[in-house]
Amino acid sequence: MVSPVYIRPLLALLVLAATIGIAAVVFRNGSHGSTPVRPINQQLPQNIDVSLKNARFSEIQDGLVVWELVAERADYDKNGDKAYLSAIRMEFPHTATHGAVTVTADKGEYLSSEKKVWLNGNVHVTTEDGASFKTRSIIYTGAMDQFLTNDPVVFRQQRLQLTAVGMILGVKTQKARFHSAVDASIIMN
Repeated sequence: MVSPVYIRPLLALLVLAATIGIAAVVFRNGSHGSTPVRPINQQLPQNIDVSLKNARFSEIQDGLVVWELVAERADYDKNGDKAYLSAIRMEFPHTATHGAVTVTADKGEYLSSEKKVWLNGNVHVTTEDGASFKTRSIIYTGAMDQFLTNDPVVFRQQRLQLTAVGMILGVKTQKARFHSAVDASIIMN
């Protein structure tokens, strides 16, 4: 039989050995089980302060969403006022006065202080009622709630196709005014 004088030091020794054993297992397995840190593939340009993936921007007036923009990537400049965007989808929701409008583009810039969005590359504007506009670049101005382009535009709705150079499109009115003569054609199915 073990003397009571030796029980306390023996228990302390067992607790210490168990603690050291657990620490050794955690240290040995923990270093192999952790996710390795991936090196950054590219350095950010000098003027970029923050870069985000799947960035979401929205404008809200009187508690209602005016528009929402999702970009696969957004790079903010050091001033924090301009964001350089790529793979853009901008949506204007359906309201009581107008149907929904969706805009997609390859890239663009968002200037929050001026409430302007510049969209460039394969710009495609579609309305809820099936109208479609394609152009190289377009600017959305929030103060006037309209799109403006000076580039060639192809408009299509059902069988009607129009081409022109330059256009203003009101989001709420969903009326387009073309800056040049319009070439119209009816597409036969």
